[in-house]
Amino acid sequence: MSRIRFVMVGGFLGAGKTTTIARLARMYQARGQKVGIVTNDQATDLVDTHSLQSQGFPVGEVPGACFCCNFGELTATVESLAERARPDVVLAEPVGSCTDLVATVIQPLRRLYDQAFDVAPYSVILKPSHGRKILRGEPGAGFSPKAAYIFRKQLEEADLIVINRIDELSPTAIDELNALVDSAHPGVPVLRVSARQGTGFDGLFQCLDQRGSFGRRILDLDYDVYAEGEAELGWLNASVSISAAEPFALDDLLLEIIARLRGSLAVAGAEPAHLKTIGLWEGFYGVANLVSSDSPPELSLASNCQVREANLIVNARVATDPKLLERLVHTSVAETAALRGAKVDIRQTQSFRPGRPVPTHRFAEVV
Repeated sequence: MSRIRFVMVGGFLGAGKTTTIARLARMYQARGQKVGIVTNDQATDLVDTHSLQSQGFPVGEVPGACFCCNFGELTATVESLAERARPDVVLAEPVGSCTDLVATVIQPLRRLYDQAFDVAPYSVILKPSHGRKILRGEPGAGFSPKAAYIFRKQLEEADLIVINRIDELSPTAIDELNALVDSAHPGVPVLRVSARQGTGFDGLFQCLDQRGSFGRRILDLDYDVYAEGEAELGWLNASVSISAAEPFALDDLLLEIIARLRGSLAVAGAEPAHLKTIGLWEGFYGVANLVSSDSPPELSLASNCQVREANLIVNARVATDPKLLERLVHTSVAETAALRGAKVDIRQTQSFRPGRPVPTHRFAEVV
């Protein structure tokens, strides 16, 4: 039996991992290969899982902890995908606040499951909105030095650094980012892409096809700083149903929820790492998101439909108190629905700070 190609795509919250993985999945399918996707979160009700499933991909979810702390669930999820979808390639999206994935995921796969998996180069997507400020060392980067520490460490362990969202940047800004990365990580290949438009993806696809000595950058990591940096983020996943007597535009609703939440977070002085909401109704779906306080809300997937009811999932990762975040999310949803005369039923909300990472395995030497 041939080994499954394991392609893990890392990067900070809001970097564009899900859009990248969806585009790569379609490229593998166009080449005649079967694809499975594994998503990951600190809790259940993940927008990314629903979004990728709605696009027709076989998806397995590892909830409740990052891949490194739930390694057994990762391998079990891949095994389940293998049984029902028989993928040639598995694309894996780790939690956006995690690092040290070479030592805790890639090396364990190589040591313990070498007969089952063929591990691809580890690519990390650079998020321009926060990345430029952090790499410049600006004091007003939006996050504390401990959270910025995670961002920097993610890049440090990459085989390949991918500057995303170049469609939103000027050539000068792209060149500056490239120079900042080259200075911080000399010798590491850097690609420039737009996950939304597909620019640069032929090069990324070719890089991920490489075989060789990859996944070998073991971090010198201070787990106390790492844990404290993660714990500064408020984490929220909410599941909501909305119903109204008159039809409303689902996409407008999603965008307005994100816009209202952006405004209330600005008033509270809370920097969003990523806000994302998906609306689902009878096979239709739309996704809106926000990646920083300096960015406008965007509709990343349009439903183009009028509905009287919809199921919504809201995911928010923000540098603030989880209870405040929960209150602001509920208020934004309620106010947006009220303008449409709609009723809101909040079915479930999970809000918390991530706990200290405790990896299942950690190998300090490479194979």
